[in-house]
Amino acid sequence: MANLGFVGLGAMGSRMVKRLLDAGHNVTGYNRTKSKAQWLLDLGMKWADTPRAAAQAGDLVFSMVTNSEALRAITEGPDGILAGISTGKIYVDMSTVSPAAIRATVKRVEAKGADMLDAPVSGSQITLEEGKLSFMVGGKREVFDRVLPILQAIGPKATHVGANGLAVSMKIATNLSLAVQMLAFSEGVLLAEKSGIARETAVEVLLNSVIASPMVKYRGPFVLKMPGEAWFDVNMMQKDLLLALEMGRHLDVPLPTTAITNQMLTAARGMGFADKDFAVIFEALARMAGIKNGVKE
Repeated sequence: MANLGFVGLGAMGSRMVKRLLDAGHNVTGYNRTKSKAQWLLDLGMKWADTPRAAAQAGDLVFSMVTNSEALRAITEGPDGILAGISTGKIYVDMSTVSPAAIRATVKRVEAKGADMLDAPVSGSQITLEEGKLSFMVGGKREVFDRVLPILQAIGPKATHVGANGLAVSMKIATNLSLAVQMLAFSEGVLLAEKSGIARETAVEVLLNSVIASPMVKYRGPFVLKMPGEAWFDVNMMQKDLLLALEMGRHLDVPLPTTAITNQMLTAARGMGFADKDFAVIFEALARMAGIKNGVKE
């Protein structure tokens, strides 16, 4: 049993906390909107009024936020995580942010006598609930080894990929493929549909074909009916693609399919789909193909 702090109780963070509570750990959590965390409080989570209080309450503190700006918001200032970090503590950020943001935060954490890991995840809400989430982790190996048993309470697989910042680099490299695959799947469905094959039939065939990756199996059915709540919305996915394109520019790696998919996400945003799951890229492409009935809500 460990004393843990957790900052950021959104769709993924809250489900992670539930798994930690189920494993018997003591968790003190913070979220901007307390009401969204009430169900976790009912399960035994303790409440922190600030990120600093969450960090002070745990020997190990986790965070899971949307982007680099949000990471700065929860770490800096008199109420931030850095103000609550002290010698011997470990800070694990699981957000998908820029490698530069991670490395800058690491320097400040280490100046307090603490250690930091970047540990973004691969998987969705469903993957997490099924206990199949995986981590990629950057930082000191000995710190990773200490944290590993707690990470495995959230998801069974954690891979140490190297120094701080490399895990988020790996996550960005992973996420660009999610959107690219979704666009390719959408193209296939629409090509079949406009040739006269029922959309449902095309989806069934593709989901039972060699192209059916785990991501396609999870999200492919969304071209028939979108989820009521986005698993990972257009804005979030486009944030990751823009991080990938920036990395590609710095590292001289051409990313042509990423660039095209990014433009399709811009089209989806222009059509008013910013808060929809990024699988709505199908709807944007369908409209461009002259299909008016779209995806059922």
